[in-house]
Amino acid sequence: MIKIGVIGASGRMGQSLLMAAEAHAQMTPAAALVSADSVRLGQPTSGGLTFMHTDDLIAGQIDVLVDFSLPEALVTNLATAQRLQVPIVVCTTGLTSAQQELMEQAAAEIPVLYAANTSVGVTLLQQLVQLASFALPDADIEIIEAHHQHKRDAPSGTALVLGESAAAGRKQELANVTAGIRGDGQRRPGSIGFASIRAADIVGEHCVLMAQTGERLELSHKVSDRRVFATGALQAARWLSDQPAGRYRMADMLDLKQALKDIL
Repeated sequence: MIKIGVIGASGRMGQSLLMAAEAHAQMTPAAALVSADSVRLGQPTSGGLTFMHTDDLIAGQIDVLVDFSLPEALVTNLATAQRLQVPIVVCTTGLTSAQQELMEQAAAEIPVLYAANTSVGVTLLQQLVQLASFALPDADIEIIEAHHQHKRDAPSGTALVLGESAAAGRKQELANVTAGIRGDGQRRPGSIGFASIRAADIVGEHCVLMAQTGERLELSHKVSDRRVFATGALQAARWLSDQPAGRYRMADMLDLKQALKDIL
């Protein structure tokens, strides 16, 4: 059994991940981790663990960490993974370029997988978007995403990843072609625009619209149950536990590049 430590265990995704791990045939929850100022610290979880802080983890207690906490905790979480020499799956969105660099540095010592979205379906969508963008080089691209009213960042991390896939299909950098969140209705030719919706309890919806005169292509993905993310995170954690130190993506786990070669 692979022992998993869940960072951000008191949140919605953390709770879902703990429940999914309890039911998993090859993984078991070994640590429910919260911040030092959490009101849940020291309290029991529904699965028999006690909410604890990363500083209290000891060697051998866990085999892999999964981080569903906040961006400001990334430094501490990466340091914990390095201290224990265990892999870490980082699922926190809204990271800065400096925080991305921190993951690169940690990946020199331990396996680090960053996933703005742990859904296998979204991972496949990224590849489809890149292919479609390459095949339709003159199409206007707009990315529309919708999430629950409590989500903090916009556009979502997944929307930005899809934007990066669209830009990569045209051998561009998203930073050079992004139009940001659409505001005045005007679009710059060749740009990639975003629209964000925050309402009620929407779990997560993304649509990449590619439009050219006379036709449009829409590639979309909708989630109705956040257990999808927990299942994908566990799949990533299990895979990462067998990898050497390095920086990884969900696509690496699925080996989609090799799959495309085999198909084409």
